[in-house]
Amino acid sequence: MSRTVRIACLQTNSGNDFAANLATLATMAREAAAGGARIIFSPEYVLMMDGSGRTMHENALDASGEPALSALTALSRELGAWHLVGSLTLKHEDGRMFNRSHLVSDRGEVVATYDKIHMFDATLPSGTVIRESSAYRPGGRAVVAGTPWGGLGMTVCYDLRFPHLYRALAQHGAVMLAIPSSFQRETGKAHWHILLKARAIENASFVIAPAMCGDHPGNRMTYGHTLVVDPWGEVIAEGGESPGVIYADLDLSRVDAVRSMLPSLAHDRPFAPP
Repeated sequence: MSRTVRIACLQTNSGNDFAANLATLATMAREAAAGGARIIFSPEYVLMMDGSGRTMHENALDASGEPALSALTALSRELGAWHLVGSLTLKHEDGRMFNRSHLVSDRGEVVATYDKIHMFDATLPSGTVIRESSAYRPGGRAVVAGTPWGGLGMTVCYDLRFPHLYRALAQHGAVMLAIPSSFQRETGKAHWHILLKARAIENASFVIAPAMCGDHPGNRMTYGHTLVVDPWGEVIAEGGESPGVIYADLDLSRVDAVRSMLPSLAHDRPFAPP
């Protein structure tokens, strides 16, 4: 198993035009692969982003992920690169949607999927109320996917605020934690960097957080600032507020070194609740 890998995060400003979003993703992915990336990470809602729940539902893909998934698997096969597709919005038979992340291998095979567990039901400082649970069906299973470079824990956006999920992923073999996001601008300014660094430090893992940026239809505003954080909590790559491709070179032996110095994963103990 190779211990080093170049990754690329695609920071996009997706809207509600599926074809345009797909074309943008393909162009950026080709740039990333040409730049040497072996794993490409794209953000949550990468192919459809609108603040209107009705618009998202009307444009949701069927449960198989088509027609998007065929195009995305073909792209990975063409480029010879892995791709963590941040999330696709799919229709569920109960009338709601589910928010699914897909890991596609360099041979164009979907090797793992993860459905976002935690629903963003919140009131922002501006008074804006968001209730994802009214439109989305939560997942119920944590996922660590195998890659040639080590275990990849798959999560999505609001999951970031639930540290026990990341602890479970690290305890089950994750050395990289993926957090594709469309973080709200209001909360992003306050919490994005702090939370991502905390998840990396707590679990002595690389954190990879490709982010949506800019203004979107339906009065949605996202924070951007894609981050890659090493197991010591150091930011090794960051995007700003505009679309772009952000590269990082990961040395996975760094995980072993930090976990040897601070073996907190081996120190977890059961305890009775208060």
